[in-house]
Amino acid sequence: MGIASGGTAEPVAFQAEWSINFTTPKIDVTAFGDPNKVTVAGLPEATGAFSGFYDESTAQTYTAAVDGVARKFYLYTNTTTNTQYFFGTINPDVSFSSSVSGATTVSSNWEAASTIAKVG
Repeated sequence: MGIASGGTAEPVAFQAEWSINFTTPKIDVTAFGDPNKVTVAGLPEATGAFSGFYDESTAQTYTAAVDGVARKFYLYTNTTTNTQYFFGTINPDVSFSSSVSGATTVSSNWEAASTIAKVG
């Protein structure tokens, strides 16, 4: 994820989980006389999340969540190759959590700020 607006994307350290969702809303266009419910597809959306352990050495995710500027985003589905990934810009949120019996964690939910495309 981009550390600063317009900057290069850097890995978000200590991540343990991620998800990416491509959903298309269905708009009801059922008319009188239709034999069943009829829908058309709306504009697709891309959302996702990532989470892991809090890295005190960087404010990367926090800064991206609070300054209101979209960030470059690369999601590599396989850490041993860089030939397939998702790319675009995102608007992330961030949450921190901690307990006496575990490590401090950070999680981020995001929504697309541009087209999120699969590369490779």
